[in-house]
Amino acid sequence: MEIDNVRQLVKLVEESGIEELEISSEGTTIRIQKQRSCDRSPAAAMFSAAYPFPVAPVAPVGVAPAAVSSAVTEERARWKEFRSPIVGTFYRAPAPGAEAFVNVGDRVGAGQTLCIIEAMKVMNEIEAEFPGVIREILVENGSPVEAEAILFLLEPA
Repeated sequence: MEIDNVRQLVKLVEESGIEELEISSEGTTIRIQKQRSCDRSPAAAMFSAAYPFPVAPVAPVGVAPAAVSSAVTEERARWKEFRSPIVGTFYRAPAPGAEAFVNVGDRVGAGQTLCIIEAMKVMNEIEAEFPGVIREILVENGSPVEAEAILFLLEPA
């Protein structure tokens, strides 16, 4: 199934009254599901497929409650987004059952491996671009990510 056909199906689901669509063709199954109001994703619809490319909505940064002090808000404003350079599957550790490369609160240096993104059966080590402290990890282990998806929030050192 061609990518243009998939895009047309996503558009059809977005514009229609249906909540979910699943289609099988030539050994490929595509499932498209509208966002539920409880989902945190900004995408209008998301789909998962047994297809050669993984696609997922970008994970949003949580909004701080209004009651949070301005000091916390100012601190959070200094945090930098670390984005995925490629489309693929996000892994926090080098192997299943292994310790994660980084955890919330860890201090990292420029060039340190933060995660792996698997793209087309190639494991790509993703390195920190600048030193800092990991403040949030926004993607679940094993989740598909798009290019430019926000993976981590780092407080620059």
